[in-house]
Amino acid sequence: MQDWIGQFLQRERLPDAYRLTIAHALLPLGAAIAARARLSDHMVVIGLCGAQGSGKSTAAAALVEILQREDLPAVALSIDDFYLPRAERSALARTVHPLLITRGVPGTHDVELAQATIDSLAEDEPTLLPAFDKATDDRRPRSQWRSCQGPMRVVILEGWCVGALPQTAAQLAQPVNALERDEDPDGRWRGYVNAALTSSYPALFNRLSLLVLLAAPSFEVVQRWRSEQEHRLRERLAREGGDASRVMSDDAIARFIAHYERVTRHILQEMPLRADHLIFLDEQRGARYRR
Repeated sequence: MQDWIGQFLQRERLPDAYRLTIAHALLPLGAAIAARARLSDHMVVIGLCGAQGSGKSTAAAALVEILQREDLPAVALSIDDFYLPRAERSALARTVHPLLITRGVPGTHDVELAQATIDSLAEDEPTLLPAFDKATDDRRPRSQWRSCQGPMRVVILEGWCVGALPQTAAQLAQPVNALERDEDPDGRWRGYVNAALTSSYPALFNRLSLLVLLAAPSFEVVQRWRSEQEHRLRERLAREGGDASRVMSDDAIARFIAHYERVTRHILQEMPLRADHLIFLDEQRGARYRR
Protein backbone atom coordinates (compact mmCIF):
# COMPACT_ATOMS: atom_id res chain seq x y z
CA MET A 1 0.00 0.00 0.00
CA GLN A 2 2.71 2.49 0.94
CA ASP A 3 4.52 1.82 -2.35
CA TRP A 4 1.65 2.95 -4.58
CA ILE A 5 0.88 5.93 -2.33
CA GLY A 6 4.45 7.15 -2.59
CA GLN A 7 4.40 6.74 -6.36
CA PHE A 8 1.05 8.53 -6.55
CA LEU A 9 2.31 11.47 -4.50
CA GLN A 10 5.37 11.78 -6.71
CA ARG A 11 3.39 11.57 -9.95
CA GLU A 12 0.81 14.13 -8.82
CA ARG A 13 3.47 16.38 -7.23
CA LEU A 14 1.72 16.21 -3.86
CA PRO A 15 3.18 16.85 -0.40
CA ASP A 16 3.75 13.90 1.88
CA ALA A 17 0.95 15.21 4.11
CA TYR A 18 -1.56 14.05 1.47
CA ARG A 19 -0.98 10.55 2.84
CA LEU A 20 -3.32 11.58 5.67
CA THR A 21 -6.07 12.49 3.22
CA ILE A 22 -5.67 9.12 1.53
CA ALA A 23 -5.66 7.24 4.82
CA HIS A 24 -8.42 9.14 6.65
CA ALA A 25 -10.78 9.93 3.79
CA LEU A 26 -10.10 8.30 0.43
CA LEU A 27 -9.36 4.73 1.53
CA PRO A 28 -12.65 4.42 3.47
CA LEU A 29 -14.52 6.12 0.64
CA GLY A 30 -12.86 3.83 -1.90
CA ALA A 31 -13.92 0.80 0.15
CA ALA A 32 -17.53 2.04 0.16
CA ILE A 33 -17.48 2.60 -3.60
CA ALA A 34 -15.94 -0.83 -4.19
CA ALA A 35 -18.67 -2.46 -2.08
CA ARG A 36 -21.35 -0.61 -4.07
CA ALA A 37 -19.79 -1.63 -7.39
CA ARG A 38 -19.65 -5.30 -6.40
CA LEU A 39 -23.34 -5.26 -5.57
CA SER A 40 -24.15 -4.10 -9.11
CA ASP A 41 -24.29 -6.18 -12.26
CA HIS A 42 -23.54 -3.10 -14.39
CA MET A 43 -21.16 -0.15 -14.37
CA VAL A 44 -21.74 2.36 -11.58
CA VAL A 45 -21.28 6.12 -11.85
CA ILE A 46 -20.06 7.99 -8.77
CA GLY A 47 -20.60 11.74 -8.48
CA LEU A 48 -17.81 13.66 -6.74
CA CYS A 49 -18.84 17.24 -6.03
CA GLY A 50 -16.67 19.95 -4.53
CA ALA A 51 -16.08 23.67 -4.80
CA GLN A 52 -13.34 25.13 -6.96
CA GLY A 53 -9.88 24.28 -5.69
CA SER A 54 -11.12 21.62 -3.25
CA GLY A 55 -8.95 18.87 -4.72
CA LYS A 56 -11.60 16.95 -6.68
CA SER A 57 -9.33 15.91 -9.52
CA THR A 58 -6.64 14.65 -7.17
CA ALA A 59 -9.16 12.78 -5.02
CA ALA A 60 -10.72 11.22 -8.13
CA ALA A 61 -7.32 10.08 -9.38
CA ALA A 62 -6.53 8.50 -6.00
CA LEU A 63 -9.90 6.74 -5.93
CA VAL A 64 -9.22 5.29 -9.38
CA GLU A 65 -5.92 3.88 -8.05
CA ILE A 66 -7.70 2.40 -5.03
CA LEU A 67 -10.45 0.80 -7.12
CA GLN A 68 -8.08 -0.63 -9.68
CA ARG A 69 -6.13 -2.26 -6.86
CA GLU A 70 -9.45 -3.88 -5.89
CA ASP A 71 -9.62 -5.34 -9.44
CA LEU A 72 -12.35 -2.89 -10.41
CA PRO A 73 -11.59 -1.14 -13.72
CA ALA A 74 -12.25 2.55 -13.08
CA VAL A 75 -11.81 5.90 -14.78
CA ALA A 76 -12.31 9.51 -13.68
CA LEU A 77 -14.08 12.09 -15.82
CA SER A 78 -14.20 15.80 -15.09
CA ILE A 79 -17.35 17.72 -15.95
CA ASP A 80 -14.93 20.52 -16.91
CA ASP A 81 -13.91 18.50 -19.96
CA PHE A 82 -17.48 18.71 -21.23
CA TYR A 83 -17.62 22.50 -21.40
CA LEU A 84 -19.14 23.79 -24.61
CA PRO A 85 -16.53 25.03 -27.11
CA ARG A 86 -15.91 28.76 -27.00
CA ALA A 87 -17.77 29.32 -30.29
CA GLU A 88 -20.94 27.78 -28.85
CA ARG A 89 -20.67 29.83 -25.67
CA SER A 90 -20.16 32.92 -27.80
CA ALA A 91 -23.45 32.13 -29.54
CA LEU A 92 -25.19 31.80 -26.17
CA ALA A 93 -23.67 35.10 -25.09
CA ARG A 94 -25.15 36.79 -28.17
CA THR A 95 -28.58 35.19 -28.04
CA VAL A 96 -29.25 34.60 -24.34
CA HIS A 97 -26.97 36.60 -22.03
CA PRO A 98 -23.41 37.97 -22.27
CA LEU A 99 -22.34 36.23 -19.05
CA LEU A 100 -22.69 32.84 -20.76
CA ILE A 101 -19.38 33.41 -22.53
CA THR A 102 -17.76 32.36 -19.24
CA ARG A 103 -17.38 28.60 -18.91
CA GLY A 104 -18.52 26.66 -15.91
CA VAL A 105 -22.08 27.38 -14.88
CA PRO A 106 -24.86 24.91 -15.70
CA GLY A 107 -25.94 25.57 -19.25
CA THR A 108 -22.34 25.77 -20.50
CA HIS A 109 -21.71 21.99 -20.57
CA ASP A 110 -22.42 19.49 -23.33
CA VAL A 111 -24.58 17.17 -21.26
CA GLU A 112 -25.36 14.91 -24.22
CA LEU A 113 -21.66 14.36 -24.88
CA ALA A 114 -21.12 13.50 -21.21
CA GLN A 115 -23.92 10.96 -21.34
CA ALA A 116 -22.66 9.41 -24.57
CA THR A 117 -19.13 9.12 -23.13
CA ILE A 118 -20.40 7.38 -20.01
CA ASP A 119 -22.53 5.01 -22.11
CA SER A 120 -19.51 4.10 -24.23
CA LEU A 121 -17.36 3.36 -21.17
CA ALA A 122 -19.72 0.54 -20.24
CA GLU A 123 -18.98 -1.23 -23.52
CA ASP A 124 -16.13 -3.55 -24.50
CA GLU A 125 -14.61 -0.97 -26.83
CA PRO A 126 -12.27 2.03 -26.74
CA THR A 127 -13.78 5.38 -25.77
CA LEU A 128 -12.31 8.77 -26.61
CA LEU A 129 -12.43 11.02 -23.53
CA PRO A 130 -13.10 14.69 -24.35
CA ALA A 131 -10.59 17.23 -23.06
CA PHE A 132 -10.91 20.96 -22.45
CA ASP A 133 -7.92 23.32 -22.45
CA LYS A 134 -8.47 25.95 -19.77
CA ALA A 135 -5.44 27.92 -20.91
CA THR A 136 -7.04 28.54 -24.31
CA ASP A 137 -10.61 28.39 -22.96
CA ASP A 138 -11.66 25.93 -25.62
CA ARG A 139 -12.20 22.23 -26.20
CA ARG A 140 -9.16 20.35 -27.45
CA PRO A 141 -9.38 18.76 -30.93
CA ARG A 142 -10.41 15.08 -30.99
CA SER A 143 -6.88 14.15 -32.05
CA GLN A 144 -5.75 15.15 -28.55
CA TRP A 145 -8.39 13.18 -26.64
CA ARG A 146 -7.06 10.12 -24.83
CA SER A 147 -8.52 6.67 -25.40
CA CYS A 148 -9.85 4.44 -22.63
CA GLN A 149 -10.55 0.75 -23.18
CA GLY A 150 -13.81 -0.47 -21.66
CA PRO A 151 -15.73 -1.93 -20.11
CA MET A 152 -15.36 0.01 -16.88
CA ARG A 153 -16.89 -1.07 -13.60
CA VAL A 154 -16.73 2.41 -12.05
CA VAL A 155 -16.83 5.89 -13.56
CA ILE A 156 -16.12 8.81 -11.22
CA LEU A 157 -17.67 12.02 -12.52
CA GLU A 158 -16.10 14.93 -10.66
CA GLY A 159 -17.04 18.57 -10.87
CA TRP A 160 -18.00 21.64 -8.89
CA CYS A 161 -21.71 21.35 -9.71
CA VAL A 162 -22.13 17.57 -10.02
CA GLY A 163 -25.45 16.64 -8.41
CA ALA A 164 -26.56 20.26 -7.94
CA LEU A 165 -30.27 21.03 -7.59
CA PRO A 166 -32.12 24.08 -8.96
CA GLN A 167 -33.31 26.87 -6.70
CA THR A 168 -36.79 28.26 -6.20
CA ALA A 169 -37.98 31.49 -7.82
CA ALA A 170 -37.81 33.18 -4.41
CA GLN A 171 -34.17 32.13 -3.98
CA LEU A 172 -33.30 33.48 -7.43
CA ALA A 173 -34.89 36.88 -6.84
CA GLN A 174 -32.07 38.62 -4.97
CA PRO A 175 -28.52 38.90 -6.38
CA VAL A 176 -25.82 37.26 -4.28
CA ASN A 177 -22.93 39.47 -5.41
CA ALA A 178 -21.99 42.53 -7.44
CA LEU A 179 -21.73 40.53 -10.66
CA GLU A 180 -25.38 39.52 -10.45
CA ARG A 181 -26.48 42.94 -9.23
CA ASP A 182 -24.70 44.92 -11.96
CA GLU A 183 -24.62 42.53 -14.93
CA ASP A 184 -27.74 40.44 -14.38
CA PRO A 185 -30.19 42.91 -12.80
CA ASP A 186 -33.26 41.24 -14.35
CA GLY A 187 -32.12 37.72 -13.37
CA ARG A 188 -32.09 36.46 -16.96
CA TRP A 189 -28.65 34.83 -16.67
CA ARG A 190 -29.22 33.13 -13.33
CA GLY A 191 -32.67 32.08 -14.54
CA TYR A 192 -31.08 30.38 -17.56
CA VAL A 193 -28.55 28.58 -15.33
CA ASN A 194 -31.34 27.45 -13.00
CA ALA A 195 -33.49 26.28 -15.91
CA ALA A 196 -30.60 24.13 -17.15
CA LEU A 197 -30.39 22.46 -13.74
CA THR A 198 -34.11 21.83 -13.97
CA SER A 199 -34.26 20.49 -17.53
CA SER A 200 -31.05 19.01 -18.98
CA TYR A 201 -28.77 18.11 -16.05
CA PRO A 202 -31.10 15.69 -14.19
CA ALA A 203 -30.68 13.14 -17.01
CA LEU A 204 -26.96 13.09 -16.20
CA PHE A 205 -27.14 13.39 -12.42
CA ASN A 206 -29.89 10.75 -12.08
CA ARG A 207 -27.33 8.21 -13.32
CA LEU A 208 -25.28 8.59 -10.15
CA SER A 209 -25.23 5.50 -7.94
CA LEU A 210 -23.56 7.46 -5.14
CA LEU A 211 -23.07 11.18 -4.56
CA VAL A 212 -19.96 12.30 -2.66
CA LEU A 213 -19.45 15.86 -1.42
CA LEU A 214 -16.08 17.39 -0.61
CA ALA A 215 -17.49 20.05 1.70
CA ALA A 216 -15.53 23.30 1.87
CA PRO A 217 -15.70 25.14 5.22
CA SER A 218 -17.26 28.20 3.55
CA PHE A 219 -17.56 29.94 0.22
CA GLU A 220 -15.09 32.58 1.43
CA VAL A 221 -12.31 29.98 1.42
CA VAL A 222 -13.04 28.97 -2.16
CA GLN A 223 -11.60 32.09 -3.80
CA ARG A 224 -8.26 31.55 -2.07
CA TRP A 225 -8.23 27.91 -3.16
CA ARG A 226 -9.01 28.92 -6.75
CA SER A 227 -6.25 31.50 -6.70
CA GLU A 228 -3.78 28.85 -5.53
CA GLN A 229 -4.98 26.56 -8.33
CA GLU A 230 -4.35 29.26 -10.95
CA HIS A 231 -0.88 29.97 -9.57
CA ARG A 232 -0.03 26.26 -9.89
CA LEU A 233 -1.26 26.33 -13.50
CA ARG A 234 1.03 29.30 -14.21
CA GLU A 235 3.97 27.45 -12.67
CA ARG A 236 3.24 24.30 -14.68
CA LEU A 237 2.99 26.20 -17.95
CA ALA A 238 6.25 27.99 -17.20
CA ARG A 239 7.92 24.68 -16.37
CA GLU A 240 6.63 23.03 -19.56
CA GLY A 241 7.24 26.02 -21.80
CA GLY A 242 3.51 26.64 -22.34
CA ASP A 243 1.70 29.93 -22.93
CA ALA A 244 0.85 31.45 -19.55
CA SER A 245 -0.64 34.63 -21.00
CA ARG A 246 -4.20 33.40 -20.47
CA VAL A 247 -3.67 32.45 -16.82
CA MET A 248 -5.92 34.66 -14.70
CA SER A 249 -4.80 37.41 -12.36
CA ASP A 250 -6.20 37.54 -8.82
CA ASP A 251 -8.74 40.20 -9.86
CA ALA A 252 -9.82 38.07 -12.81
CA ILE A 253 -10.16 35.07 -10.50
CA ALA A 254 -12.42 37.05 -8.15
CA ARG A 255 -14.72 37.93 -11.05
CA PHE A 256 -14.60 34.36 -12.37
CA ILE A 257 -15.52 32.88 -8.99
CA ALA A 258 -18.48 35.25 -8.74
CA HIS A 259 -20.11 33.31 -11.59
CA TYR A 260 -20.05 30.20 -9.39
CA GLU A 261 -21.04 31.76 -6.07
CA ARG A 262 -24.79 31.23 -6.16
CA VAL A 263 -24.72 27.54 -7.02
CA THR A 264 -21.74 26.86 -4.74
CA ARG A 265 -23.45 28.44 -1.73
CA HIS A 266 -26.61 26.47 -2.49
CA ILE A 267 -24.64 23.21 -2.69
CA LEU A 268 -22.83 23.87 0.60
CA GLN A 269 -26.17 24.56 2.28
CA GLU A 270 -28.32 21.71 1.03
CA MET A 271 -26.13 18.88 -0.33
CA PRO A 272 -24.66 17.73 3.02
CA LEU A 273 -28.17 16.64 3.98
CA ARG A 274 -28.56 14.27 1.02
CA ALA A 275 -25.08 13.25 -0.14
CA ASP A 276 -24.35 9.54 0.30
CA HIS A 277 -20.82 10.27 1.53
CA LEU A 278 -19.32 13.42 3.05
CA ILE A 279 -15.70 14.48 3.31
CA PHE A 280 -15.28 17.66 5.33
CA LEU A 281 -12.36 19.90 4.41
CA ASP A 282 -10.65 22.44 6.64
CA GLU A 283 -9.13 25.67 5.29
CA GLN A 284 -5.88 23.86 4.43
CA ARG A 285 -7.92 21.13 2.66
CA GLY A 286 -7.27 18.63 5.39
CA ALA A 287 -9.92 15.93 4.92
CA ARG A 288 -12.17 14.10 7.37
CA TYR A 289 -14.47 11.31 6.21
CA ARG A 290 -17.90 11.45 7.82
CA ARG A 291 -19.91 8.74 6.08
